[in-house]
Amino acid sequence: MNEIFALAIVAVAFTIALVIIVQHFLKKLNFNESLMLQGELKKQRQEFFIAHRMEAYQRVILYMERIHPSAIVLRMNQPNMNALVLQSLVLKAIRDEYDHNVAQQMFISSNAWNMLKNAKEETVKLINVAASQLGNEASSNDLATAVITLSAEINPLPSEISIDALKAEFQQLF
Repeated sequence: MNEIFALAIVAVAFTIALVIIVQHFLKKLNFNESLMLQGELKKQRQEFFIAHRMEAYQRVILYMERIHPSAIVLRMNQPNMNALVLQSLVLKAIRDEYDHNVAQQMFISSNAWNMLKNAKEETVKLINVAASQLGNEASSNDLATAVITLSAEINPLPSEISIDALKAEFQQLF
């Protein structure tokens, strides 16, 4: 009877030890699977965001190019338009394009976005200063000339500084 009792105790101890070992193995297996799953999710997240970040940098650099003072007045200028109308159209285009690109701030740094906003505001100021130097009868060509002349005096322009900073920041991603 003692032998049966001793054998039962050994069997129970063996079973308990086996259960503990299996539980430990399963925990370790689950932990390793969890780490692998986290790594895979991180990789997928990075692939998703890299593509969107690349597109965001492209779009905000394009925005900076499009609002370059010389480029925008030449693009928006039309024959027989007066300076006030051109000024209004240019300022509206700058605001509209900014509004169209506002979501890109999710994918670029806060510093880069602040530079972009500053460049936009400085471009608006430059257009307004050039317009304020003209008389009421000035043509759109007069405003375009004043903007280009004023732009030539500012080197580098805020939009050019922003473009360089955006390019440098983008290069750091890779």
